[in-house]
Amino acid sequence: MYKYNEFDAAFVRERNRQFRAQVARRIDGSLTEDEFKPLRLMNGLYLQLHAYMLRVAIPYGTLNSGQMRQLAYIADRWDKGYGHFTTRQNIQYNWPKLSDVPDMLDALADVEMHAIQTSGNTIRNVTADHFAGAAADEIADPRPVAELLRQWSTDHPEFQFLPRKFKIAVTGSPNDRAVTKAHDIGLRMVRNDAGDAGFEVVVGGGLGRTPMIGKVIRDFLPVADILAYCEAIVSVYNLLGRRDNKYKARIKITVHENGLDTIRDKVEARFEQIRAGFTGFEQGLLAEIEQAFAPPAYKAAGLDGYEAARLANPAFRSWTDTNLTAHKNDAYAIVSVSIKKPGQTPGDASSDQMRTLADIAEKYGHDELRISHEQNVILPHVHKADLAAVYAELRAADLATANIGLVSDIIACPGMDYCALATARSIPVAQEIATRFDALKLEHDIGALKIKISGCINACGHHHVGHIGILGLDRAGVENYQITLGGDGTQTAAIGERAGPGFSADEIVPAIERLVTGYLDLRSDADETFIQTFRRLGMEPFKAILYPAKEAQNAA
Repeated sequence: MYKYNEFDAAFVRERNRQFRAQVARRIDGSLTEDEFKPLRLMNGLYLQLHAYMLRVAIPYGTLNSGQMRQLAYIADRWDKGYGHFTTRQNIQYNWPKLSDVPDMLDALADVEMHAIQTSGNTIRNVTADHFAGAAADEIADPRPVAELLRQWSTDHPEFQFLPRKFKIAVTGSPNDRAVTKAHDIGLRMVRNDAGDAGFEVVVGGGLGRTPMIGKVIRDFLPVADILAYCEAIVSVYNLLGRRDNKYKARIKITVHENGLDTIRDKVEARFEQIRAGFTGFEQGLLAEIEQAFAPPAYKAAGLDGYEAARLANPAFRSWTDTNLTAHKNDAYAIVSVSIKKPGQTPGDASSDQMRTLADIAEKYGHDELRISHEQNVILPHVHKADLAAVYAELRAADLATANIGLVSDIIACPGMDYCALATARSIPVAQEIATRFDALKLEHDIGALKIKISGCINACGHHHVGHIGILGLDRAGVENYQITLGGDGTQTAAIGERAGPGFSADEIVPAIERLVTGYLDLRSDADETFIQTFRRLGMEPFKAILYPAKEAQNAA
């Protein structure tokens, strides 16, 4: 993984020194909160409902064991003993004292981490496929490109005050696990007719109050042109993007109002202008970065113990069936560690659990971890001979839930329990759905199903691209939950369709139970997933399940 050079280290330390002085001025009253706000946001510090919140960048979701242990230390020393992993592959601390934040940032710098550009109208943390560098279906590891984009965008003098925040996602696989089509720029690696690897470039994706699937602006872009082309896109957006209305300031609105063809023409013209200025330095830098992402030294070991353990232990076998993904090395597996045990807060990990994950990565995982946009933790490189030992250690830490991709593996934003923008609770709804289906013992019969919950229209829980999406809203002071169906965050991305009227807080979990159990009667066979059934039958049969009284009234 990438290691800071002298410039990186000096830059982060200087930013921390500046912010320490700004915090001191806020505490002594020299700065008002309004004056302090843009300064804190540049350093990832938010003001939530009950306290400040520090959002820490985990670039393209990659961590080593030392960094994970430091996150645990920070949680214990300056917070309440846990951290919250987000859909942006970041970690948030929900309870820091303002006076402690500079020390937290210095502790992050000690392990080559920071909170820069995790907020504000700038290019945010670059995200990537959480299986990058390990997945069997991958063309190439996209993280060197993600790191190049991170370095280019950090403190970029032209792009610190964009019309609105700007998000980039990268995947090296034709199978999109990075939700690239819901980003301002999405980069999905593909091969052209000659067999060369490059990127399909998508612009104008985004969720929030105006959800849109991104549009392909380039079918194929050579890797060598990636930096110049991204700069061209952001340059055009910086000039055309609206600053009169923050709700219409994202690039998705810019593309919609101007038309893709117009945007493409302007981007291509700008690309040709600036391309000559990219003299090849960035290609040399990319080559250096690629060396940092060389595959680990895979070990050779037999697999007999793994197969024997699967036969001997049904719980272990169930976990391997749901929580493992094919690795490019047949002797290895990608392990997804669920941070979604039914009843717990999705994405919350205790400091003890973080330390356990760090220990496991160091002993069995070539010292590497990933944070997924689905709020789980990934061990990307585990030899199959070690899986039984990994499972035993995870189980001892209450981290061996076998539910990846199932009903209880729910994405949820913090909602009204923490967020000042939220209009409804998300966490209790996610907890109740998960515990309800755990009690019914139907998860494995139901199969693959992605439920995503947001506590407001900003859609941090990605509800628009959930197979079942839940949006919490305020209706005259009462929580009301809308359901959308048919969303998809993969390469076949789609925005979910609203099913009908919302449900009260007391009604939403029974409605979801009714919907999911009803799907079991609608599917053609046990192998047909929820999203496949929805695409085959459309909305009507699902509406009949959700709103039985209305259907009965119509029938009468």
